[in-house]
Amino acid sequence: MAITWDIRRRGRKWTGQEARERYELTPEKIEMIDGKLFWDDEQRLTMLGLLLENVGVDAAVKLGNAVAWREAVAQL
Repeated sequence: MAITWDIRRRGRKWTGQEARERYELTPEKIEMIDGKLFWDDEQRLTMLGLLLENVGVDAAVKLGNAVAWREAVAQL
């Protein structure tokens, strides 16, 4: 399933139909398997996308090493 993300620098809330559609993308429950959350990378990336839409990129980049973020962006 191809998801069109609307990830912005600032987080945003979902409303109406979009909120329902986004909620349907979430796994049934949060599980840890072999030290990782969720069942597979597809679920992990979906949850990451949902969270990034809500909190925004500016908040996300504050969580890690700035050098690692710059290196990742440079590879785009």
